[in-house]
Amino acid sequence: MRAVKARQLLASGKIVLNGWSVIPGAFLAETMASLGWDALTIDAQHGVIGYPDVVAMLQGVSGADLTPMVRVAGNDHVLIGQALDAGAMGVICPLVSTAEAAAAFVAACRYPPHGNRSSGATRAMIYAGFDYGANADQVLKFAMIETAEGLDNVDAIAATPGLDGLYIGPSDLSLALGGTQGFDKDEPHMLAAYEKIAAAAARHRIVAGIHTATPAFAGRMAAMGFRFITLVGDFNFILAGRGLVGAAREQIGVNASNR
Repeated sequence: MRAVKARQLLASGKIVLNGWSVIPGAFLAETMASLGWDALTIDAQHGVIGYPDVVAMLQGVSGADLTPMVRVAGNDHVLIGQALDAGAMGVICPLVSTAEAAAAFVAACRYPPHGNRSSGATRAMIYAGFDYGANADQVLKFAMIETAEGLDNVDAIAATPGLDGLYIGPSDLSLALGGTQGFDKDEPHMLAAYEKIAAAAARHRIVAGIHTATPAFAGRMAAMGFRFITLVGDFNFILAGRGLVGAAREQIGVNASNR
């Protein structure tokens, strides 16, 4: 089966840098994949991406040297199975707050006797190889910790057999702990929550992951022990173009006034 690059990097102790796509379109996904990520996650929860978009975007990134992943809209075995059948080699599952929810997520990713995923990998066999069925457990499985309940239960969640990692949704976790929305939250109680999650992952020999908005904060999280680090994505990169537009208007105005 095609190697799962992110799994290989994590197994060797390296850090995976993950990109994030919330805008549908195979060409945009292909362009995102060209930026040098180790993994690229298609967001089917908070983006405007439907299942046909997921398939097209996975096709668009299939030639890139990275691991294609999908954040599903919920902890639903149908949605998880569809993402995997389409060729996702990793799944991020939102709002996992209990060990039971984590076990259900992992089961949806695995074929019997270890899980309840339905057989019928379709495109995954084309992308990953016709021996995919025998090696499908290589796909990465990350449970999102983004509720107060999930934080309380983080050790039990991390102990789930077959789970590869914990992934922090910092904006939702901040809201759950009485704060505000946003990324790169560095209030003392948020840093303590990050440390608690990273420590639980380390104890159970799985990976801690987190969403970040800046290279500087990504570096801070790497120093804290996070090894799967997302640096925002396509939507944020496009919005950053506002600065260029403003600078261009300023320069045009300056030069026009000199005529």
